[in-house]
Amino acid sequence: MIRRSLPLLLALLLPVAAAHATVRTESGLTESAAGKSETYRLNVPTEKNVSTTQIRLVVPAGVTLTRFQVTPGFVRSVRLNDAGLVTEVVWRGRVGPQEYARFFFQARNPDQPGTLVWKVYQTYADGSVVAWDDTDAEQAPASRTTVK
Repeated sequence: MIRRSLPLLLALLLPVAAAHATVRTESGLTESAAGKSETYRLNVPTEKNVSTTQIRLVVPAGVTLTRFQVTPGFVRSVRLNDAGLVTEVVWRGRVGPQEYARFFFQARNPDQPGTLVWKVYQTYADGSVVAWDDTDAEQAPASRTTVK
């Protein structure tokens, strides 16, 4: 009985363990080249029984965002620094329970190798916010890209 139940138990737990806001290259990688123009994707699943209503991405230092793919059903706004570079992106819309959304954007990596830390803040319809920023690295880790 236990042997037959184990695969089902693992299948049920895997999505929970793997589910969190992540930034990857368009091809799904966690590494890219220094100075390279890259298409990134931000994947945000709704992990509660209420909808996600806002996603805020803090752009890592040295990354230059150049354009965004239109995401139907979402309104995007950006915050710029004094040099006119994007420092934050906010998408407002709805991602229902048991759904996820992907947001694609193009950026130029820093010229120097290092680690990009992508901080994402996910707001739910009940007003709660999940900070995918390493505040709780075990439960809500920030996504990272290694720039080589």
